[in-house]
Amino acid sequence: MNFRNLFKPKPQKVEDVSNEPKTVYHIFQEQIDAGLAEHHRTPQGLFVSAFAAGLEVGFTLFLSGMVLTLLHGHIPDYLMHIFLALSYPIGFIFVIIGRSELFTEHTTLAVIPVLRGSASYKSLLRLWGIIYLGNLVGGYLMAFILTAIGSSMDIISQDAFKYLAHHMVKYDWLVILGSSIIAGWLMGQLSWLVTSSQETISRIAVVILVTSLIGLGGLHHSIVGSIEVFAGVLASGISWMDYIHFQFWTTVGNIIGGVVFVSVIKFSTIRLSEKKKHHKKPVDKNAK
Repeated sequence: MNFRNLFKPKPQKVEDVSNEPKTVYHIFQEQIDAGLAEHHRTPQGLFVSAFAAGLEVGFTLFLSGMVLTLLHGHIPDYLMHIFLALSYPIGFIFVIIGRSELFTEHTTLAVIPVLRGSASYKSLLRLWGIIYLGNLVGGYLMAFILTAIGSSMDIISQDAFKYLAHHMVKYDWLVILGSSIIAGWLMGQLSWLVTSSQETISRIAVVILVTSLIGLGGLHHSIVGSIEVFAGVLASGISWMDYIHFQFWTTVGNIIGGVVFVSVIKFSTIRLSEKKKHHKKPVDKNAK
């Protein structure tokens, strides 16, 4: 293994420090550039970054579990739901602002270069597979750490893990699929909005806005949800079949939401605009 390549820093794009809002074409080009940079990274670098993201996004479970343990039974259910939704963004802030690799971002980001013809479908599947695996392995480790230490230190109860997991798996497959499509759609929008933002504070605000909406809606996210449900399995509250059922449909739904409702629609809109510009007839100055 080439350790120099393993720890080679992720290519960074030059920040736009102007006060002018970015045009849709500028955002689109930045998405292509960022996506291509990911396609060209080494498998080792992608996996390590994705593994780190799986660990980092697990802090959502850490905060949610503590809030649930401390407040459950002491406040009304609607307030508990709001507090859990407000806990949801913490892991995403660590991952997105820290520029680790999260699978649901790449259901949009990595697809756009493929639609543009700058990367192949084989490269896309390779990138998705590495990031997805890294996220899951990191998430499994984080779930194991939290279920082991959280209960021992009396900061997260076993009942909290079971509660959060049950909230994810209690629905039929069609409901989980539909919920996951919306969550994937929102994560694709988040990728687009983060690119359009021009400084860190605005990016954090966008992350909080979008991911708290996912939390408030109880929508299904294939990585955060995987950590929650896997922790429920470790806490003996959820079966392995429930976990597999959940993981399959959330993954399919997140991909559909990010690819169809963001990548394809955004790409089609911009391509149609470009064609309209290209075929626009010049004005004949000699015409009366």
